[in-house]
Order: sequence, then structure tokens, then C-alpha cells
Amino acid sequence: MSDLRFLEAVAGLGYANPFLPQRVEWERRALGDEMVEGEEIWTASAADPTRARPNVWRIQDKLGPALERARARLQRSEAEWPVYEDSVHFWLYQRYYERMLAAEGDFRFYTEFVHDWERCFSIAGKRYQTALPVDHFFACCWQLLRAFHRIYDHIMGSSLPAARLRANVWESIFTCDLRRYRQVLYRRMADFPTLITGPSGTGKELVARAIAGARYLAFVPGRRSFEDDRNGNFFAVNLAALSPTLIESELFGHRKGAFTGAVADRLGWFEACPRQGSVFLDELGEMELPIQVKLLRVLETREYAAVGDTAAKRFDGKLIAATNRDLAAEIAAGRFREDLYYRLCADLIETPTLREQLQASPGVLSELLLFMTRRAVGEEAENAVPLVREWIEQKLPPDYSWPGNYRELEQCVRNILIRRTYRPLRRGPDLGARIEKGEATAEEVLREYARRVYAQSGSYVETARKLGVDRRTVRAWLD
Repeated sequence: MSDLRFLEAVAGLGYANPFLPQRVEWERRALGDEMVEGEEIWTASAADPTRARPNVWRIQDKLGPALERARARLQRSEAEWPVYEDSVHFWLYQRYYERMLAAEGDFRFYTEFVHDWERCFSIAGKRYQTALPVDHFFACCWQLLRAFHRIYDHIMGSSLPAARLRANVWESIFTCDLRRYRQVLYRRMADFPTLITGPSGTGKELVARAIAGARYLAFVPGRRSFEDDRNGNFFAVNLAALSPTLIESELFGHRKGAFTGAVADRLGWFEACPRQGSVFLDELGEMELPIQVKLLRVLETREYAAVGDTAAKRFDGKLIAATNRDLAAEIAAGRFREDLYYRLCADLIETPTLREQLQASPGVLSELLLFMTRRAVGEEAENAVPLVREWIEQKLPPDYSWPGNYRELEQCVRNILIRRTYRPLRRGPDLGARIEKGEATAEEVLREYARRVYAQSGSYVETARKLGVDRRTVRAWLD
């Protein structure tokens, strides 16, 4: 293979979504017969993520000498300059990958990074003009690494639905065109709200945290640090757990005396959230129509006012929202504003159910069991997983649908570890038969009745009113 074809493949790989099949095709173009097959889907079920990518490291080993030969050719002709520049970007990212991964806020190696940058782009005494300044490219490398690991480490499963979800989250962070993102869009991603839909228990908040935790942070060379690298830039608000008045106060803040109990000024999340931060609105479908109007104004104008105040404030962060509701049905029923939906749907992500994952790849269950058991008992997981797997295989039907999704599976694992048993929530006709026999518990009856009322009303608030209980109680029963 010629150097030029190899460098073209490397350049393509550098701009590819690592969670899509295009990555594999670029690796195959670069390596040919040296390609290590079997890495179609990158997932944390693999071993050490720093070395679980043999094709990438093979390419990196070949890339240094290929770049040196390209430097010699550039002295005669600049035709290869664009592909050379892209290949240098790939080489630098991989060269500093492990040092960035272990940095823990210490970026003193930036001086060495700049030295390598200058050496690559100064050829025979001529300093070439690059498309990106070095400090911005360094910031992009740090963002790429953070995004990769927030997706790779936390969105589990080797099934195609899980792989598609990881790829979608990557595009939500960088768009489908990484080149355009690096040049222009990195400044403007807060202008695109993200809407995450999917059944309860499918990891919508994990997706939101991955997106929020991988936002672009500018690098400040003089300080050898990033402009704002705090972990407290994610503000989550569970709308179903709050009354309409409290939702307004949580989001917009309030002034002293704005309502009964407002004994002091309160800062809302929109005001507390910095430019690099994100506000996450969970259970968006529970938001009452008057507050939807206010949220629409924030999305349209970036302005809002605190409760009890008229002064306009500005929200510069990113908005991420999630719901398990069918918003098309909610719009048809008049419970959700259509104009608000169209302001939110620029970036849509749908989380797959556990059942969809298992239907696509039954082996995913073993991966998830190991992951969840490790989270529960740490190093003892290797010994505990066989017990959990054996109980599930013997006691649950092979086609069990896991209606509670990943949340149910995690609690199943914990039940088995504690009591060596798990009792799935009984639903539908089975409960009626148990009521006839006098076998159902009061809690089961209450949960089923709340579910049926909720199915008719479509609202936690209305269900709570009909049942004469607090909306948080209804939410606890339904979840």
C-alpha cells in the first residue's frame, strides 16, 4: 500500500464516529491484511480500554515513519498537505491519549505537545499554516477522550441497539461532521437542545450525563488548564417530583415574597448553570402547560425572568430533556405544546429497551450481569455472577421481557445477592387471579389501581388528585 493511500485512510479514521461500522472500514483500508478482525462493536465488555484497540495501535506504529516520508515529499510538492495535516492530528491524539487519560488535571505535558506540533508543521524551515490553532486542537483532543470514555464506560452492551445508541450520543456531542464541529460548531452546541425518549429504566439520565460531561472546554495555555473543568456543571431536575410552583422556582429562581414560603431570594438552575454547563429536565412530559410556555421562551430567546421579578436574565448553557411519554399522543391530547416539541427535537435520541437488546444479542445479559454485579460487590463479582446467572436461568422464563428494563435487572441482581431470590412485579390478569384467591398484597393492589388510573389520565398530578394522595406517592407506585 502506498503512503498516500495509508494516510488517506488514517485521515478518514480520524474523523469517523468510533461507534459506527465506518470506523472498521477505515481501519481495514489502512491495515489491509494486517487488520485484526473481531472488533466490530466497541463496548466496555472488552478488557483495558487503553489497549483494547489493537488496530488503532498498529496504525499508530506505522504512522510515524509514514509521516516522516510525507514530510520529505512536501518539500517537493504540497499536494499531500491536507491529508498530511489530518494524519498528524490523528498521530498527536493517539500519542498523548494515555497521558491525557491519566492527567487528573495536570496538563504540564502541553509544552511537549506544542513542541511535537511545531515539529510536524515546520518543514525545512517553513512554518505551515494549520486549520486549527494548537490550543484549540489540544482542547478538542481532551474533549474527544472524555466523550469516548463517558460513552464507552457507561453505555453497556455489545448488541446493535446499544451500539447505535453509543453512536447517536457521539453525534449529539460532535454532530455527524467532526471537521465542521472543530472549525465552527464547537462554540454553538448549546444552541441545540437534546431530547431523549424511551421507557423508564432505559438509561436516559446516563445518556444525558454523557453528553453534559463531554462538552467543549477551551484550554488556557498560560495556566496549563481548561477554562472550567468542574464536575458540578450538570443540573438535573426531576419534574415529576415537584409541584408546578416548585418547578418554576427550581428552573427560574424566585424573589423574596413571590409566593407563600418565599422568605428569601433563590437562584434557579438556569441562572446557576454556566456557559459550559447543562440543565437536565427529567420527565419532561410532566410539565404543566403554563411552564411549557416559559420554557419555550427560554429556547426561543435565551431569556427568562425569576418568579416575582420582571428583570430579564439569560441562559447560556445547554438544555437536555428526557421523557418516557409518547409526546405525539400528548400533543394530540392537548397536554404538550407542539411548538415546544419542535423547539426540542433538533437532536433526538431514543434509548432501547433491555428486551430489544436481548432479542438482538442474547449474550448481552451476561455482560450486563457482570457489570451490575461488579458495581454491587466489587472484586467479588467474578464469584457471584455464576450464582446470579444460574438463578435467572432456572427461575425466570427464557423470554422474560424485563418490563422494568435495566433498573429491574439491577434490582434483580441485588435481590439474588442478598436473598438468593427475586420476585418480579406481577402485572395484569395474574394480579386479578391472586386477588380472587386472597393472595395479593395491599401494595400490589394499590400499584395496579394507580397504573390503571394513570393510563386513563396520562398525568401524575391528575392520578394523585383522583387517588387523594401526593404525586410523589403515585410516582413511587408506578416506578
